[in-house]
Amino acid sequence: MTNPWPIDALQDAWQLATRMHNGQKYGGSNPGEQIEYMNHVGSVAFEVLTASAIEKDLDIHLAIHCAILHDTLEDTALTYGELSSQFGPTIAEGVLALTKSDAIADKQAKMLDSLTRIKKQPKEVWAVKMADRITNLYAPPFYWDNEKKKAYRAEAQLIYDELKAGSRYLAERLARKIEAYQRFLE
Repeated sequence: MTNPWPIDALQDAWQLATRMHNGQKYGGSNPGEQIEYMNHVGSVAFEVLTASAIEKDLDIHLAIHCAILHDTLEDTALTYGELSSQFGPTIAEGVLALTKSDAIADKQAKMLDSLTRIKKQPKEVWAVKMADRITNLYAPPFYWDNEKKKAYRAEAQLIYDELKAGSRYLAERLARKIEAYQRFLE
């Protein structure tokens, strides 16, 4: 039996992400709720794993590593050089494309820049971005107002429009999540 990816490299990615995101939390849907950030990372990885079981042409090695590491450059002290040294330039480039640029102040311009860079990457990176947004559409944080929720849903639609060709399965899931998110709007 062959293994689709080197399990030790996958474990290394998970351990690194766990160390880098240690102590990070995000707001849950219930007032005062704080959830460990690795819950989000795991959810993105689960989405990608499911897509890879359905779409056999996905490079699971690239997709799952980018899923696990997708926020390390954006939200931690990990550098591109460290990531590239440990996991190689292909994975590092994928994670870098998924990272919003701090040099861009405008939120919409920042997302458009990231989407442009993602579209220059293999479709597995596109899949990770869709999986990321799918997991973020389960429920908004308790402290978001209606305008923030509407803007987030609109941004999800932009992600869908730009990346839907990357994975039919994840595009369909994202479209359903965008539709279902309507229930959170006033």
